Amino acid sequence: MPDVFVNYRTGDVENAATMIARELSRRFCDERIFFASNSIEAGRRFPVELIRAMEECQALLAVIGPRWAEVQGADGRPALEAEQDWTRREIQTALDRGILVIPVLVGKATRIDPSVLPEDLRELADCQYRRFDHRNAESDLTSLGDTLARLLPELGEADRDARAARERAGANSRKKSDRAAGHTKSRTRDVEQRVRGGIGNLNGDLGTFVNEPQGPVNTGRGHQYNAPHFQGDNTGVQFTAGDNSSTVHQRFERKSRRSDDGR
Repeated sequence: MPDVFVNYRTGDVENAATMIARELSRRFCDERIFFASNSIEAGRRFPVELIRAMEECQALLAVIGPRWAEVQGADGRPALEAEQDWTRREIQTALDRGILVIPVLVGKATRIDPSVLPEDLRELADCQYRRFDHRNAESDLTSLGDTLARLLPELGEADRDARAARERAGANSRKKSDRAAGHTKSRTRDVEQRVRGGIGNLNGDLGTFVNEPQGPVNTGRGHQYNAPHFQGDNTGVQFTAGDNSSTVHQRFERKSRRSDDGR
């Protein structure tokens, strides 16, 4: 079932209508965009297929160029004046159904003048329009597609461009996460190597770790931690430890093996 019916007049701006239909079909898939020359299979009854599509679609794009109201029919009169003119009938059916009707003004086409419209199409002049210019084809087609995706939620769910954009955003997010994780691992390895070497900056802010009682003085934030150190001879052992603010010394005397009486 088509969501969007592309209406146009032969002899006016068929090339623009073809570009619009082709781009919308690419973005939302062929089945959701009705364009008579592409959507009606060989051998099918033209009037029946047009009526069916008009009754099923959720929006109609009326592609209007500078000659839209001037193109003449077989009788030499403006085709728009004939009640059986298919371009006119398609728009009239969409207006009668109360569905979304968007005039697409192409090139030098100006805002629709109600005075040139048949009575049953006068409402078309009140519909907010969009513009399409070959010089801005890419941006105009994107804007038109975005409008349809926003106004027709079911069509928006089939939006291939939106899906591709979400996939790119997800891939970029994963790449950033991987880079951040790699940076964290690198910093962790660097800290571990520096600590094993005897001195290291812990987490950038915690201070300086020194595994000897003599070492650099911490000049950053945090405490300097000096690992305990034991030294001495056969008479005793001295224990030394401390931080930036103080150092603790304690001496442990070794008991003599001799008794008090010298034996």
